[in-house]
Amino acid sequence: MKKLLFFLSILTLPAMAQDQSVSFSPERNQINSGRPLPAENPFYIEGNLPDGVKRVKLKIFKSKKNENLADSYSWKAAYLSKPQNYEIFVAYPLRSSENYTLKFYYYSQAAPEELAALQEALHTNLESYVNANFMANKRGIKALTNPKAMLTHLDQVVLQGMQNYTHPLEQEFRGFSDMVKLKIEQFQGVKLKGARFNLLSKNRDKDDAGQAEYTAQLKNELIDLLHAEVDQYLRANLLMLVDIRELENYPTEKKPFYLPLNLGYAGTYFSGGFNDLDYGTSAFAGISVPLGNKSFTRFLGNASVSTGVFFSNMRNSDQTEISGPLIGRPVYVGLGYRIFRILRFNAGTVLTASDVNANIENITLYPFIGFSAEFNLWLGLDK
Repeated sequence: MKKLLFFLSILTLPAMAQDQSVSFSPERNQINSGRPLPAENPFYIEGNLPDGVKRVKLKIFKSKKNENLADSYSWKAAYLSKPQNYEIFVAYPLRSSENYTLKFYYYSQAAPEELAALQEALHTNLESYVNANFMANKRGIKALTNPKAMLTHLDQVVLQGMQNYTHPLEQEFRGFSDMVKLKIEQFQGVKLKGARFNLLSKNRDKDDAGQAEYTAQLKNELIDLLHAEVDQYLRANLLMLVDIRELENYPTEKKPFYLPLNLGYAGTYFSGGFNDLDYGTSAFAGISVPLGNKSFTRFLGNASVSTGVFFSNMRNSDQTEISGPLIGRPVYVGLGYRIFRILRFNAGTVLTASDVNANIENITLYPFIGFSAEFNLWLGLDK
């Protein structure tokens, strides 16, 4: 038995294979020369770089799923380098016989005039938002939106305006600072009577002009602060999105189906304690059904439910033969967990039968534990 287990372990040791590499051609919008993508293993995607491209971003998601659930990967050129090719490592394996959508985003260095246009657009949008959300009345300055929501809206103004740009060090805009938050909250406590005019004055035109001037002053202070923080972020040499390539409903390879077979040795507990333990042993063989795919879930991928038969009958301490009710051999059902690549620990119950007399058979369930070698039997037909 030891020689057999050793021989099986040699046969079933997995080969040390390198990660696959596939190529993508943006000119032809073709990947892997039209063949299905690798499944259930990490792989590389490589391709030529169009002139001026400094970063490539990749999103992969199931075609029937939302893009927000996509796995994202990126590559960027090293500092001051001018590479001709890029390579992206797809770390999360794709599932077999599934269709995926792949989106490639190409970024190049933004020109000074493009950054200037972006800055002007952000300044205008921030100023418009502030002017539209504050108004003066007799009690003070009224905000049409609460401070927390306003800060969120201002962040979104910047993020939406920069959706086609990215930071060279991937330090994306994190939102406005607490200084902006405090400045917005100050508007709640402002009373226009603190301005240099009297709201009870009979000269309403002069009072109205003072209110407008004081309100404009406060809003300008907030706008200047917003502009300053945006300009600080824009000082980085931003990258601009210049092209998007998309592959929809692209298939993955179909993996063959393997039936895990188990061959091992187990002990079955009949009765007793440590001092008077009553048990039997036998070799066994069976098949197992994995609870998950080990490429995606390590624990469930190594765990399985199995069933099989013991090779020989056993005898208890009373020398009663323990056989099985169905095929004359004990059969088992249990759970197993694979360790050390092929070695599998098993535990479960054994369905047994023993003769009481010529007409009566005692059917009993006993617990068992054992170890087995597990190897895969390929089931399929060649083309």
